[in-house]
Amino acid sequence: MSPGAEGRPSPLPARRWRTGPLWLALQLVLSGSLLLLFIVPIVALFTYAPIAALFSAASSVEVREALWLTFFSSGIAVLAAVLFGIPLGYLLARHPFRGRAIVESVVALPVVVPHLLVGLGLFFLVIPGTPLYRFTQAIGLPIYDTIWGVVLVMVFVSAPYTVLASELSFRAVDERVIEAARSLGAGGATAFLTVTFPLALRGIVAGLLLSWARAVSEIGGLLVLAYAVYPGGAYNGPVTSTISVYIYNLFQNGNLADAAAVSSLFLLIAFALFILVRIGERTGWVPWRRGELAP
Repeated sequence: MSPGAEGRPSPLPARRWRTGPLWLALQLVLSGSLLLLFIVPIVALFTYAPIAALFSAASSVEVREALWLTFFSSGIAVLAAVLFGIPLGYLLARHPFRGRAIVESVVALPVVVPHLLVGLGLFFLVIPGTPLYRFTQAIGLPIYDTIWGVVLVMVFVSAPYTVLASELSFRAVDERVIEAARSLGAGGATAFLTVTFPLALRGIVAGLLLSWARAVSEIGGLLVLAYAVYPGGAYNGPVTSTISVYIYNLFQNGNLADAAAVSSLFLLIAFALFILVRIGERTGWVPWRRGELAP
């Protein structure tokens, strides 16, 4: 150990961790264990559901109604996330203000609270006699046991993912690029639409995919606020429920094979949608290249 320029001993070189077969084996064991946790329950579903039950579920009018309601409601919820979540994410990313940490905490709160509590809170908000109940009835948009109740719950539990992803994406845009656009005469709105938003689009789309996935999988709040959905408003079909509540009812009634069959059908649909996203990556009709975004 030789003395340094000021008479002090020079620091020892940092120890380098050796990698080898044992380190690789540890990675494979840990990663494989998590993958097994993902795969085995899905395999169990398909194993328990007879093929005949799967075809019966696909041809069932009740199942199709539940699926249509789920996808239609989740689509409205995603549109609401676009309309309200992206501006909030931009506000949090680009406009510092007093109390921003509190607002960010409020946005993240629906992600961590039990969603049964979400349903209870919304239920007490729209029960008869409350101001919101009278208002929604007056404008012809009742909430309880209607499609708007489903949408309200889905927006509550899913929109935070769009807000948080948008905020992170807008913060990642280089401020110098925005300033360059403004120096060329672009106003605030023009700079946002032509520079900031396109650069942040991939992250925003990732947040929207997470929002959609969270919306279609919701059940806790729906059990309280929209257990059964009656015709009215944007929905004019028969009395039905979302697919998660429908599967829950089958399980509660002891129809395990049917519950497994409908669950398997829904998983196949979700898997097909993700395959379409991958095809979009290859063909270029999605706003990112292959490998840049993993839904």
